[in-house]
Amino acid sequence: MHVNTLILGAGAAGLMAAAQAGPDVLVIDHAKAPGEKIRISGGGRCNFTNMYCDPDSFLSENPHFAKSALARFTQWEFIEMIDRHGIAWHEKTLGQLFCDGKSTQIVDMLLKEMEKAGACLWLRTAIKDTRHTDGRFVTLLEKDGREIEVTSQNLILATGGKSIPKMGATGIAYDIAQQFGHDLTDIRPALVPLTFGDRFAPLAGVATNTRVSTEATSFSEAMLFTHRGLSGPAILQISSYWSEGQEIVVDLLPDLDLSNLLRDKRQTDGKRALSAELATQLPARLVSFLGQEIDLKGNIADLSDIRMDQLTEALTEWRLKPTGSEGYRTAEVTLGGVSTTGLDSKSLMSKHLPGLYVIGEAVDVTGWLGGYNFQWAWASGMAAARDIQSRATA
Repeated sequence: MHVNTLILGAGAAGLMAAAQAGPDVLVIDHAKAPGEKIRISGGGRCNFTNMYCDPDSFLSENPHFAKSALARFTQWEFIEMIDRHGIAWHEKTLGQLFCDGKSTQIVDMLLKEMEKAGACLWLRTAIKDTRHTDGRFVTLLEKDGREIEVTSQNLILATGGKSIPKMGATGIAYDIAQQFGHDLTDIRPALVPLTFGDRFAPLAGVATNTRVSTEATSFSEAMLFTHRGLSGPAILQISSYWSEGQEIVVDLLPDLDLSNLLRDKRQTDGKRALSAELATQLPARLVSFLGQEIDLKGNIADLSDIRMDQLTEALTEWRLKPTGSEGYRTAEVTLGGVSTTGLDSKSLMSKHLPGLYVIGEAVDVTGWLGGYNFQWAWASGMAAARDIQSRATA
């Protein structure tokens, strides 16, 4: 069997590429349904992009690499696409856009676009082998218990990274890319909860607004205590910048000048218990827990200026060293991937093997939490598709 373009992976990037790459396209995936990460994202409503998406919201060894693809297919163009399909949406917070209804609407939209373009989708199909010979790609697939050899002029690697292995993630794109001479950057779980043993088990379920920092950056969002450690948007965000053995710094009162508040209260309400006052600013269970690590006894009137400053530092610069992360099991994405040094930033095509493309999460481009990684999937998929079209008509 011969096709012009074979796309390995029916996730966000692969489906977008298939919908735009012209006729004679085959997409394959080992899953029983396409777009599984789309389906589960955003609590089933798909955080499909972000209004504030720009290259500064992405991590890569080459911080400039994502600029071209993101500029040539923006969040506004994807919004225009879903509007055209009548999909209602809303902004939740910080520019994060979600479907009003089910996330499967996004999958259905991409499948309709694929059908319109004449692309074909094979599910429950395994990749057995792929090679490049005589100017074309030869890929051996297994479907319905039989092996099928597919030749193609173009091969797109869109199988994602290693995150959420229960959905079948294997990192096979890395293996194939290396087989064809591409390098990999360091790979690790990202947008993932951090673990602290059972230290915070008594606080499981407690959430509070925070500013969480590393030496590189900080994020001001909610933090959630779990039986295994810390989660919530602020922690997921900072996990992409955190390295093993490094501390994180948590500001439990990011919107409050605690030192000035206590000084005022010392004059107006000095007999109030310090712990009672803190419980108006933080969850009571958290205040009780902190009381085991920090001296919170006594009334506000008993506090010296020095102790107020010490207390403020303890609550706004809480230094914590994670034991690790929850790993690929719960990571939303994989940090790192196929090195951008071997890819063209405009087309996502290999610089040394024409017709080979790497898109989506498989590339060393990782976005923030909040729809950024989906926008990279749409943009990189579109970049590869447009290049295939232009090469076909050249």
